[in-house]
Amino acid sequence: MSGTSNVAMTTYQKHLPTGTAALLKPPSSSSAEQHRRWNLFRTLGHTLDRVNVLADDDLHGHTGCVNALSWAQDGNLLISAGDDTTVRLWKMDSSHIEQEYPFVCPAVINTGHQANIFNAKMLPHSSRIITASADMQIRVFDAKTALTSATPDRVETEYSSNQTRIATIRCHRDAVKRVVTEDSPDLFMSVSEDGTVRQHDLRTPHNCRTESCSAPLVELGHELSTISLSPLTPHQFVVAGEAPYGYLFDRRHLRRTIESDWGTMPNAGKEATTCVRKFGRRSRPTNNRRIVRDHITGARMSDSNGHEVLLSYSGDGVYLYSTKDDPESRDDLSSSPPSVLPSNAGNDTPRSEPAQVNGSSPSRTYGIVTSLLDEFSSLHTPEESQPNVPVVMPRRRYAGARNVATIKDVNFLGPDDEWVVSGSDDGNFFIWNKDSGDLHGIYEGDSSVVNVVEGHPHFPLVAVSGIDTTVKLFAPTPSRSSFSRMDNAEQIMETNKRLGSTRLMRTNLAALQILADVRSAMDHEEIRPPECTGQ
Repeated sequence: MSGTSNVAMTTYQKHLPTGTAALLKPPSSSSAEQHRRWNLFRTLGHTLDRVNVLADDDLHGHTGCVNALSWAQDGNLLISAGDDTTVRLWKMDSSHIEQEYPFVCPAVINTGHQANIFNAKMLPHSSRIITASADMQIRVFDAKTALTSATPDRVETEYSSNQTRIATIRCHRDAVKRVVTEDSPDLFMSVSEDGTVRQHDLRTPHNCRTESCSAPLVELGHELSTISLSPLTPHQFVVAGEAPYGYLFDRRHLRRTIESDWGTMPNAGKEATTCVRKFGRRSRPTNNRRIVRDHITGARMSDSNGHEVLLSYSGDGVYLYSTKDDPESRDDLSSSPPSVLPSNAGNDTPRSEPAQVNGSSPSRTYGIVTSLLDEFSSLHTPEESQPNVPVVMPRRRYAGARNVATIKDVNFLGPDDEWVVSGSDDGNFFIWNKDSGDLHGIYEGDSSVVNVVEGHPHFPLVAVSGIDTTVKLFAPTPSRSSFSRMDNAEQIMETNKRLGSTRLMRTNLAALQILADVRSAMDHEEIRPPECTGQ
């Protein structure tokens, strides 16, 4: 290794999180593994470019938005799923030498879901794939046959739900948004818009229609849309949704452990788990109308250190927290300034006029719809969940992306989570340096909106999906990138700030329709409720 490389390696070692040495391979291979991680860190620091588009034709690929991406089998398999209710399995084709990352799809599973798939993952140490859908179901498929019978001529094979499905779980009462796996081929957790988190064990199946489902791990009084846990701290998990906070739960019930770590008492005997911390922001200035409600669309716990947490706020930015940070006292919270970190949205940001509806003037229609939303908000403002749990404030905020139109995930990137990544409503995805908060890159990843960004566990490779029916792959390039948008970074960020200043709150449209009908009867004109913009 050259002298320059030695210096760079030393710099990398300084940034390794505490305890990383213990996570490396056995002593005989620790040096090689650390060198591999450093090479991956160094390579990902370069500019990225698009290296492949999966299913960039009308014959093969998804036919709707791709909402779910996940790497499986140690990175040898890429799973994608979305609005067309299919799961596609992508594998590297070593015989296809024309491309640097030649992924092909040898197998497609028709899941039988009746609505959009939001999440799909493979259970560790198995060939089982779990899917979460808007039809309130979780389905489990055994993809062993699909993975082992791929034809050499790269012709994809379709498998029906009856051929591959081994379980259908109907415990939730609303759309199931995310699933998280544990180090087991049988255990996983799910989160739903019904406000619950449930744990599932495939070794103890039951019939949801004829038997009672087990009690949920968590039951909050508002919609939930995201969940995350770290393999380094599997007893902890973070959930968030239609509320200003992310909630950290500890599944242990040992009084001495809970008291020592969190200074609180476990809920054993009362609840299945204990909420030990909340992650929040300082109070943000409110607009003159009450149509904006706090909503966290994505959460991610660090795989490399187990204590860092990312939360992505709709209409705002991405925030970094740590479970090791001390919470703020109630006095600190009540006396704190309006915002500890700058916000994307200022009160003086001009609003764009909505389109004309049914012959009404834009201003009149907007006023009526806003009034209806105000009425609905005042009647359906949920009480704060876990009001007595201490609140941890963010370490850092990452700005520039726009998270308004859809439910976007957030993620770490790099062998030791050196970067933070998020999609955006402008069709780009953003990369920030985690420690400094500086913008590292902006890349065009979708013709409309990027929702999911997943880094490969070992290669300098990033998979991106969103509204398009394709999956894009990005990797470092030694030449000029055709898809980098850093030259226009200032203009892009300013536009995102302006357009991200307001967000119509996500509501129960049926209830909103009732209010609209009442107002319509009073005013003798038809008013349609605004179209739902959530994913």
